[in-house]
Amino acid sequence: MPGLVLKNICKSFGSTLVLENVSLELDQGELLVLLGPSGCGKSTLLRLIAGLEELDQGEIYIGSRRVDHLRPKNRNVALVFQNYSLYPHMSVEKNLAFPLTATKEGRSQILRRVKNIAEMLGLADKLKSKPAQLSGGQRQRVAVGRAIIREPSLFLLDEPLSNLDADLRARMRQEIVRIQKELRTTTIHVTHDQAEALTMGDRIAVLHEGKIAQVGTPQELYHDPTNLFVAQFIGYPKINIVEARIEKNLLVPFGLAMKDHQLHQDKVLVGIRPEQIEITPAGEYEAKVESCEYLGNQYVVSLSFKETILTVSNCTEPLDTGTPVNFTFQVSHLLFFDLLSGQKLDEE
Repeated sequence: MPGLVLKNICKSFGSTLVLENVSLELDQGELLVLLGPSGCGKSTLLRLIAGLEELDQGEIYIGSRRVDHLRPKNRNVALVFQNYSLYPHMSVEKNLAFPLTATKEGRSQILRRVKNIAEMLGLADKLKSKPAQLSGGQRQRVAVGRAIIREPSLFLLDEPLSNLDADLRARMRQEIVRIQKELRTTTIHVTHDQAEALTMGDRIAVLHEGKIAQVGTPQELYHDPTNLFVAQFIGYPKINIVEARIEKNLLVPFGLAMKDHQLHQDKVLVGIRPEQIEITPAGEYEAKVESCEYLGNQYVVSLSFKETILTVSNCTEPLDTGTPVNFTFQVSHLLFFDLLSGQKLDEE
């Protein structure tokens, strides 16, 4: 049985279309990351699932139960926001207990559940503390704990890590994944951060201008993007995109032979990841170093090649600006996209 099914979800605010025919299906216990830039409709989709906004069109199923006609409290969904939403006058213990107190659970049951959740989240020694006495990561743990203590059918996490610093964000990513795998609760985690998406999700759904651009595993989206938007949104440094043309079965500017013009287009966009280009004296292409950035574990080099700038990563030695170099790449690493639509072209 699927954990969540969305069918043809549409939502507008006035004349602005925010979501258009969004359909998704999550397996029971799956962690899906909803990835996209600001303003693409990610948070709106979560609010529709939670019942905080009304659908214009479509259907929502949690398990086998259709819920889009139900009030939020009857959907058994837990929503965690980026701003924690803790009660400042309550202790950690009371914040965690609040959802159970509101549903009039027995006191012994509440104490047992609070104790278990606090131990799971490493908050057992903070139960008497107020939110103001906690670090950002601890407050986020309390917010997550308050959501999971109700044992919902579905977790919805709306950019819960965006207020944390980089180190804490990385540790909380691991915490959320660990907790989700332990509880096996179907989860949607919303973010605009590709590092979060690639490290957390069983699958990623990329949302672009209110539509699903692609759904797949992190590896599928990285190595086999279905369109130019996904290719450019996933990966750092960003993928190189070169406008190319095919003349006499040669791909210009690279001079590669195209078998019987297999792309059936005279102009295409060619994509190649920065780490798939190698600077080497034996390389068949000549270029000039435009810039060289030090990133601690690598140098990222910009090359000027026939009126095109190519980014190369994984360089282990610095290169001076203006230095002539040679580079190469494997033809099998090239991706081809339609010049107008941006859709990926498959070679025949």
